[in-house]
Amino acid sequence: MVTEQKKQEYAEYVKTVTPKNNLALQMAKAFLVGGIICVIGQVILNVGQQKYGLDKDTAGSWCAMLLVLASAVLTGFNLYQKLVKFGGAGALVPITGFANSVSSAAIEYQKEGQVYGIGCKIFTIAGPVILYGIFVSWVLGLIYWAGSMMGIL
Repeated sequence: MVTEQKKQEYAEYVKTVTPKNNLALQMAKAFLVGGIICVIGQVILNVGQQKYGLDKDTAGSWCAMLLVLASAVLTGFNLYQKLVKFGGAGALVPITGFANSVSSAAIEYQKEGQVYGIGCKIFTIAGPVILYGIFVSWVLGLIYWAGSMMGIL
C-alpha cells in the first residue's frame, strides 16, 4: 500500500515538472526553420547557376559546402544549438544538422588532443553515417546490377 501511494505521488510529481509541449507549434517551428534552410540552399543554387554560370552539379556542390561551412561556424559560436532548440527537427534533418553533429563533437573533445580527441570522437557521428551510406549504396547497386542483368531495369 505504501509503495502504491509513493508511485501515485511520483506520477503526479512527474506531471507537474514535465514541460507541456504543443505539437502543432513544434511542427510549425520545424517546418519554418527547415524551410528557411532549404530556401537558403535554393538561393545558393540559383545564384551559382545564374550569376556565376555554374552547371547544376557544381552549383549543388558549392551549395552543400557553403551550408556545411555555415553550420560549422554557427556551431563554433554556439548559435546552431539555439536554432535547434527553437526549430527542433527542422534544423537537425538537413545537411546542416549533420555538419552540426560532427562539428560539436570536434569542439567538445578538442581538449583531449588532435588524435584521441578530435580525430577519434568526430567519427562517433560521422562513422555510422558513412558506413551505412556506403553499405546501402552497395546493396542498391547490387540490386540495380541484378535487375539490369535480368532485363527488369
